Amino acid sequence: MATQCASHEADVGEAYEHPLVLALSAQEMPPARRLPVVPVQIAYEGESKYGVDGPKELIAAMPPNGGNKVLLHSCCAPCSGAMFEEMVSKGLEVTIFFYNPNIHPKEEYEIRKNENKRYAIKRGVPFVDCDYDSDAWFERTKNQEFEPERGVRCTACFDMRMEVTAQYAHEHGFSCFTTTNATSRWKDVNQVNDSGIKAAARYDDVDFWVYNWQTDEMTERKYKVSAEERFYKQEYCGCLHSLRDSNIWRKTQGIPPVKIGGEEAGLGTRYFEDPVADAEEENQEVVDQFFKDASRQFDNERLKKQFEHRKKSQADGDGLNNW
Repeated sequence: MATQCASHEADVGEAYEHPLVLALSAQEMPPARRLPVVPVQIAYEGESKYGVDGPKELIAAMPPNGGNKVLLHSCCAPCSGAMFEEMVSKGLEVTIFFYNPNIHPKEEYEIRKNENKRYAIKRGVPFVDCDYDSDAWFERTKNQEFEPERGVRCTACFDMRMEVTAQYAHEHGFSCFTTTNATSRWKDVNQVNDSGIKAAARYDDVDFWVYNWQTDEMTERKYKVSAEERFYKQEYCGCLHSLRDSNIWRKTQGIPPVKIGGEEAGLGTRYFEDPVADAEEENQEVVDQFFKDASRQFDNERLKKQFEHRKKSQADGDGLNNW
Protein backbone atom coordinates (compact mmCIF):
# COMPACT_ATOMS: atom_id res chain seq x y z
CA MET A 1 0.00 0.00 0.00
CA ALA A 2 2.70 2.49 0.99
CA THR A 3 4.71 1.68 -2.14
CA GLN A 4 1.72 2.46 -4.35
CA CYS A 5 1.14 5.77 -2.58
CA ALA A 6 4.78 6.75 -2.94
CA SER A 7 4.60 5.93 -6.65
CA HIS A 8 1.59 8.19 -7.03
CA GLU A 9 3.42 11.04 -5.33
CA ALA A 10 6.42 10.66 -7.63
CA ASP A 11 4.21 10.75 -10.71
CA VAL A 12 2.44 13.84 -9.42
CA GLY A 13 5.67 15.66 -8.65
CA GLU A 14 6.83 15.24 -12.22
CA ALA A 15 3.44 16.38 -13.50
CA TYR A 16 3.82 19.99 -12.42
CA GLU A 17 6.46 20.68 -15.08
CA HIS A 18 5.04 18.38 -17.71
CA PRO A 19 4.41 19.96 -21.14
CA LEU A 20 0.91 18.45 -21.24
CA VAL A 21 -0.14 20.40 -18.13
CA LEU A 22 -1.64 23.79 -18.91
CA ALA A 23 -2.80 26.45 -16.47
CA LEU A 24 -5.79 28.73 -16.06
CA SER A 25 -5.57 31.48 -13.46
CA ALA A 26 -8.52 32.90 -11.55
CA GLN A 27 -7.88 36.24 -13.25
CA GLU A 28 -8.66 34.63 -16.61
CA MET A 29 -12.02 33.28 -15.46
CA PRO A 30 -15.32 35.15 -16.01
CA PRO A 31 -15.79 37.65 -13.14
CA ALA A 32 -19.53 36.92 -13.00
CA ARG A 33 -18.81 33.37 -11.79
CA ARG A 34 -18.77 34.75 -8.24
CA LEU A 35 -22.22 36.28 -8.38
CA PRO A 36 -25.23 34.51 -6.84
CA VAL A 37 -28.04 34.22 -9.37
CA VAL A 38 -31.67 33.20 -9.26
CA PRO A 39 -31.79 29.59 -10.54
CA VAL A 40 -33.29 29.16 -14.00
CA GLN A 41 -34.79 25.92 -15.27
CA ILE A 42 -34.64 25.21 -19.00
CA ALA A 43 -37.70 23.50 -20.45
CA TYR A 44 -38.75 22.50 -23.95
CA GLU A 45 -42.34 22.30 -25.10
CA GLY A 46 -43.82 19.08 -23.79
CA GLU A 47 -40.66 18.31 -21.81
CA SER A 48 -40.03 19.50 -18.25
CA LYS A 49 -36.54 18.04 -18.12
CA TYR A 50 -33.98 16.42 -20.32
CA GLY A 51 -31.13 13.99 -19.85
CA VAL A 52 -30.77 10.33 -20.71
CA ASP A 53 -34.56 10.16 -21.06
CA GLY A 54 -35.02 13.65 -22.50
CA PRO A 55 -35.71 14.93 -26.02
CA LYS A 56 -33.91 12.61 -28.42
CA GLU A 57 -32.63 15.46 -30.58
CA LEU A 58 -30.46 16.62 -27.68
CA ILE A 59 -28.81 13.24 -27.10
CA ALA A 60 -25.98 12.50 -29.55
CA ALA A 61 -23.49 9.64 -29.73
CA MET A 62 -21.00 12.10 -31.25
CA PRO A 63 -20.39 15.81 -30.59
CA PRO A 64 -23.48 17.73 -31.73
CA ASN A 65 -21.68 20.08 -34.13
CA GLY A 66 -19.49 17.55 -35.91
CA GLY A 67 -16.33 18.68 -34.18
CA ASN A 68 -13.60 16.26 -33.14
CA LYS A 69 -12.09 18.30 -30.29
CA VAL A 70 -13.77 17.90 -26.91
CA LEU A 71 -13.08 19.80 -23.71
CA LEU A 72 -13.88 17.34 -20.94
CA HIS A 73 -14.60 18.96 -17.60
CA SER A 74 -13.51 16.38 -15.06
CA CYS A 75 -14.61 16.24 -11.44
CA CYS A 76 -12.19 13.41 -10.57
CA ALA A 77 -10.14 10.59 -12.07
CA PRO A 78 -12.61 7.75 -11.30
CA CYS A 79 -15.40 9.51 -13.20
CA SER A 80 -13.18 10.40 -16.15
CA GLY A 81 -11.61 7.02 -17.02
CA ALA A 82 -14.40 5.24 -18.90
CA MET A 83 -15.74 8.48 -20.36
CA PHE A 84 -12.32 9.41 -21.71
CA GLU A 85 -11.84 5.93 -23.18
CA GLU A 86 -15.24 6.11 -24.88
CA MET A 87 -14.30 9.41 -26.53
CA VAL A 88 -10.93 8.12 -27.68
CA SER A 89 -12.62 5.04 -29.17
CA LYS A 90 -14.72 7.44 -31.26
CA GLY A 91 -11.57 9.06 -32.63
CA LEU A 92 -12.02 12.28 -30.67
CA GLU A 93 -9.26 14.61 -29.49
CA VAL A 94 -9.75 15.17 -25.76
CA THR A 95 -8.41 17.78 -23.33
CA ILE A 96 -9.19 17.30 -19.63
CA PHE A 97 -10.26 20.44 -17.79
CA PHE A 98 -10.03 20.40 -13.98
CA TYR A 99 -12.04 23.23 -12.45
CA ASN A 100 -13.61 22.18 -9.15
CA PRO A 101 -13.50 25.00 -6.59
CA ASN A 102 -16.21 23.20 -4.61
CA ILE A 103 -13.82 20.53 -3.30
CA HIS A 104 -12.86 21.00 0.35
CA PRO A 105 -10.63 20.83 2.26
CA LYS A 106 -7.62 21.80 0.14
CA GLU A 107 -5.90 18.51 0.98
CA GLU A 108 -8.75 16.56 -0.63
CA TYR A 109 -8.73 18.90 -3.63
CA GLU A 110 -5.03 18.33 -4.27
CA ILE A 111 -5.38 14.55 -3.99
CA ARG A 112 -8.24 14.42 -6.50
CA LYS A 113 -6.58 16.84 -8.90
CA ASN A 114 -3.26 15.05 -8.84
CA GLU A 115 -4.87 11.66 -9.46
CA ASN A 116 -6.61 13.11 -12.50
CA LYS A 117 -3.42 14.80 -13.68
CA ARG A 118 -1.44 11.57 -13.34
CA TYR A 119 -4.00 9.73 -15.46
CA ALA A 120 -4.05 12.43 -18.16
CA ILE A 121 -0.27 12.37 -18.50
CA LYS A 122 -0.22 8.59 -18.61
CA ARG A 123 -2.73 8.70 -21.48
CA GLY A 124 -0.84 11.51 -23.21
CA VAL A 125 -3.62 14.12 -23.22
CA PRO A 126 -3.51 17.80 -22.24
CA PHE A 127 -4.65 18.63 -18.71
CA VAL A 128 -5.82 22.14 -17.81
CA ASP A 129 -4.98 22.79 -14.16
CA CYS A 130 -7.21 25.66 -13.03
CA ASP A 131 -6.58 27.80 -9.96
CA TYR A 132 -8.19 26.64 -6.73
CA ASP A 133 -11.02 29.17 -6.90
CA SER A 134 -12.69 28.34 -3.58
CA ASP A 135 -13.32 31.93 -2.44
CA ALA A 136 -15.38 32.55 -5.57
CA TRP A 137 -17.30 29.29 -4.98
CA PHE A 138 -18.27 30.34 -1.45
CA GLU A 139 -19.46 33.69 -2.80
CA ARG A 140 -21.53 31.98 -5.50
CA THR A 141 -23.20 29.61 -3.01
CA LYS A 142 -23.64 32.08 -0.15
CA ASN A 143 -26.75 31.43 2.00
CA GLN A 144 -27.18 27.95 0.52
CA GLU A 145 -25.25 26.12 3.20
CA PHE A 146 -28.25 24.10 4.38
CA GLU A 147 -29.80 23.34 1.00
CA PRO A 148 -30.53 19.62 0.54
CA GLU A 149 -28.27 17.56 -1.70
CA ARG A 150 -29.30 17.90 -5.39
CA GLY A 151 -30.97 21.20 -4.48
CA VAL A 152 -30.31 24.80 -5.47
CA ARG A 153 -26.78 24.82 -4.07
CA CYS A 154 -25.82 21.95 -6.38
CA THR A 155 -27.35 23.80 -9.34
CA ALA A 156 -25.26 26.87 -8.50
CA CYS A 157 -22.17 24.69 -8.23
CA PHE A 158 -22.74 23.03 -11.61
CA ASP A 159 -23.58 26.38 -13.21
CA MET A 160 -20.35 27.95 -11.98
CA ARG A 161 -18.13 25.12 -13.15
CA MET A 162 -19.84 24.87 -16.54
CA GLU A 163 -19.63 28.64 -17.11
CA VAL A 164 -15.86 28.61 -16.63
CA THR A 165 -15.53 25.51 -18.82
CA ALA A 166 -17.66 27.04 -21.58
CA GLN A 167 -15.59 30.23 -21.63
CA TYR A 168 -12.37 28.24 -21.91
CA ALA A 169 -13.85 26.21 -24.76
CA HIS A 170 -14.88 29.41 -26.56
CA GLU A 171 -11.47 31.04 -26.14
CA HIS A 172 -9.39 27.98 -27.06
CA GLY A 173 -11.08 26.59 -30.15
CA PHE A 174 -13.22 23.80 -28.69
CA SER A 175 -16.57 23.56 -30.43
CA CYS A 176 -18.04 21.43 -27.65
CA PHE A 177 -17.56 20.42 -24.03
CA THR A 178 -19.12 18.01 -21.59
CA THR A 179 -18.57 16.89 -18.00
CA THR A 180 -17.79 13.72 -16.08
CA ASN A 181 -20.44 14.74 -13.55
CA ALA A 182 -22.88 13.19 -16.03
CA THR A 183 -21.43 9.72 -15.36
CA SER A 184 -22.10 9.57 -11.62
CA ARG A 185 -25.17 7.94 -10.10
CA TRP A 186 -24.72 10.39 -7.22
CA LYS A 187 -25.64 13.25 -9.57
CA ASP A 188 -28.97 14.25 -11.12
CA VAL A 189 -28.05 14.02 -14.80
CA ASN A 190 -30.84 16.45 -15.76
CA GLN A 191 -29.45 19.00 -13.33
CA VAL A 192 -25.96 18.55 -14.77
CA ASN A 193 -27.15 18.85 -18.37
CA ASP A 194 -29.23 21.94 -17.56
CA SER A 195 -26.09 23.71 -16.36
CA GLY A 196 -24.02 22.63 -19.34
CA ILE A 197 -26.54 23.73 -21.93
CA LYS A 198 -27.15 27.08 -20.21
CA ALA A 199 -23.41 27.78 -20.12
CA ALA A 200 -22.91 26.82 -23.79
CA ALA A 201 -25.82 29.05 -24.84
CA ARG A 202 -23.66 32.08 -23.99
CA TYR A 203 -21.52 31.41 -27.05
CA ASP A 204 -22.45 30.94 -30.70
CA ASP A 205 -19.50 28.64 -31.40
CA VAL A 206 -19.80 26.21 -28.46
CA ASP A 207 -22.22 23.36 -27.73
CA PHE A 208 -22.67 21.17 -24.69
CA TRP A 209 -22.58 17.47 -25.53
CA VAL A 210 -25.51 15.56 -24.01
CA TYR A 211 -25.06 11.79 -24.12
CA ASN A 212 -26.02 8.80 -22.01
CA TRP A 213 -22.82 8.22 -20.07
CA GLN A 214 -24.59 6.04 -17.46
CA THR A 215 -25.27 2.86 -19.41
CA ASP A 216 -24.59 -0.41 -17.61
CA GLU A 217 -21.61 -0.97 -19.90
CA MET A 218 -20.14 2.45 -19.15
CA THR A 219 -20.68 2.06 -15.42
CA GLU A 220 -19.01 -1.35 -15.38
CA ARG A 221 -16.07 -0.01 -17.37
CA LYS A 222 -15.79 2.96 -15.00
CA TYR A 223 -15.13 0.69 -12.04
CA LYS A 224 -12.75 -1.53 -14.05
CA VAL A 225 -10.62 1.43 -15.13
CA SER A 226 -10.59 2.80 -11.59
CA ALA A 227 -9.38 -0.55 -10.22
CA GLU A 228 -6.78 -0.96 -12.97
CA GLU A 229 -5.42 2.51 -12.23
CA ARG A 230 -5.91 2.06 -8.48
CA PHE A 231 -7.41 5.52 -8.21
CA TYR A 232 -7.90 7.24 -4.88
CA LYS A 233 -11.45 6.55 -3.69
CA GLN A 234 -13.09 9.73 -2.44
CA GLU A 235 -15.88 9.29 0.09
CA TYR A 236 -18.13 12.31 -0.53
CA CYS A 237 -19.16 14.60 -3.35
CA GLY A 238 -16.63 17.32 -2.61
CA CYS A 239 -17.91 20.45 -0.92
CA LEU A 240 -17.75 21.31 2.76
CA HIS A 241 -21.51 20.94 3.08
CA SER A 242 -21.61 17.54 1.41
CA LEU A 243 -18.85 16.39 3.77
CA ARG A 244 -21.02 17.49 6.69
CA ASP A 245 -24.11 15.76 5.30
CA SER A 246 -22.21 12.59 4.45
CA ASN A 247 -20.93 12.30 8.00
CA ILE A 248 -24.37 12.98 9.48
CA TRP A 249 -25.84 10.23 7.28
CA ARG A 250 -23.01 7.83 8.05
CA LYS A 251 -23.65 8.27 11.75
CA THR A 252 -27.30 7.27 11.29
CA GLN A 253 -26.15 4.17 9.38
CA GLY A 254 -23.47 3.16 11.85
CA ILE A 255 -20.70 3.86 9.31
CA PRO A 256 -17.38 5.47 10.38
CA PRO A 257 -16.88 9.10 9.30
CA VAL A 258 -15.13 10.15 6.09
CA LYS A 259 -11.34 10.13 6.12
CA ILE A 260 -9.34 12.59 4.01
CA GLY A 261 -6.20 11.13 2.43
CA GLY A 262 -4.02 8.60 4.23
CA GLU A 263 -3.91 4.88 3.64
CA GLU A 264 -7.23 4.01 5.29
CA ALA A 265 -10.74 5.03 4.27
CA GLY A 266 -13.71 5.50 6.55
CA LEU A 267 -15.56 2.89 4.50
CA GLY A 268 -14.03 0.18 2.33
CA THR A 269 -10.58 0.46 0.76
CA ARG A 270 -8.58 3.66 0.27
CA TYR A 271 -8.05 2.92 -3.42
CA PHE A 272 -10.22 1.28 -6.06
CA GLU A 273 -9.14 -2.37 -6.15
CA ASP A 274 -12.07 -4.66 -6.93
CA PRO A 275 -14.61 -3.48 -9.56
CA VAL A 276 -17.45 -5.56 -8.13
CA ALA A 277 -16.87 -4.67 -4.48
CA ASP A 278 -16.23 -1.01 -5.32
CA ALA A 279 -19.48 -0.74 -7.28
CA GLU A 280 -21.42 -2.42 -4.49
CA GLU A 281 -20.27 0.20 -1.96
CA GLU A 282 -22.29 2.80 -3.86
CA ASN A 283 -25.01 0.70 -5.49
CA GLN A 284 -28.27 2.33 -6.55
CA GLU A 285 -30.05 1.28 -3.37
CA VAL A 286 -27.42 3.04 -1.24
CA VAL A 287 -27.58 6.17 -3.40
CA ASP A 288 -31.40 6.27 -3.33
CA GLN A 289 -31.48 5.87 0.43
CA PHE A 290 -28.99 8.68 0.93
CA PHE A 291 -31.03 11.16 -1.10
CA LYS A 292 -34.28 10.04 0.48
CA ASP A 293 -32.78 10.81 3.88
CA ALA A 294 -31.23 14.04 2.55
CA SER A 295 -34.66 15.32 1.53
CA ARG A 296 -35.56 15.18 5.26
CA GLN A 297 -32.27 16.81 6.29
CA PHE A 298 -31.33 13.37 7.68
CA ASP A 299 -33.85 13.95 10.48
CA ASN A 300 -31.27 16.30 11.96
CA GLU A 301 -33.01 19.02 13.95
CA ARG A 302 -30.28 21.63 13.45
CA LEU A 303 -30.34 21.20 9.68
CA LYS A 304 -34.15 21.31 9.62
CA LYS A 305 -34.24 24.57 11.61
CA GLN A 306 -31.63 26.22 9.40
CA PHE A 307 -33.43 25.06 6.26
CA GLU A 308 -36.79 26.42 7.44
CA HIS A 309 -35.19 29.69 8.52
CA ARG A 310 -33.72 30.21 5.05
CA LYS A 311 -37.07 29.55 3.39
CA LYS A 312 -38.85 31.98 5.74
CA SER A 313 -36.24 34.69 5.14
CA GLN A 314 -36.69 34.34 1.41
CA ALA A 315 -40.48 34.40 1.68
CA ASP A 316 -40.27 37.58 3.76
CA GLY A 317 -38.07 39.25 1.16
CA ASP A 318 -35.11 39.31 3.53
CA GLY A 319 -32.29 39.52 1.00
CA LEU A 320 -31.26 37.22 -1.83
CA ASN A 321 -31.15 33.66 -0.55
CA ASN A 322 -31.03 31.97 -3.95
CA TRP A 323 -33.91 29.57 -3.46
